[in-house]
Amino acid sequence: MEPEAKTPRSRSHEDDEHGCSQLDHQRGLRSNNNNNNKKSRSAVEEARKLLARRMLVGVDDGRFFLGNFYCIDKQGNIILQDTVEFRSVRRSSPSPSPSPMEQRGLGLILIPASCRTSCHIDDPAIEDQLSTLSV
Repeated sequence: MEPEAKTPRSRSHEDDEHGCSQLDHQRGLRSNNNNNNKKSRSAVEEARKLLARRMLVGVDDGRFFLGNFYCIDKQGNIILQDTVEFRSVRRSSPSPSPSPMEQRGLGLILIPASCRTSCHIDDPAIEDQLSTLSV
């Protein structure tokens, strides 16, 4: 018995130039959407783990903000609550010792992603280092 020869599928007006039907494309899109959904779900899960944890964020002008992580948006902007700002105090005479840090309470703040230079999570040593600098 001779195997049946496959007849080429006739192209309909719904097929594209590669012979793929609209249904084929929808299946591919569903697969891509599932992958994107998995990635976004894992990113959301990671962000949830950070909620209410202490976060130290550095910005490009040299300041640091220590506060509780509240949220992050798709653009990467971070909102901290109960935040304290740390900035170095400039001295009139150059000194080999590090300049002291001045601190002030700010409350709820938004830090744009474009200004952020560093980001650290919940490390007790950070608070010790900052208290040492503000002596």
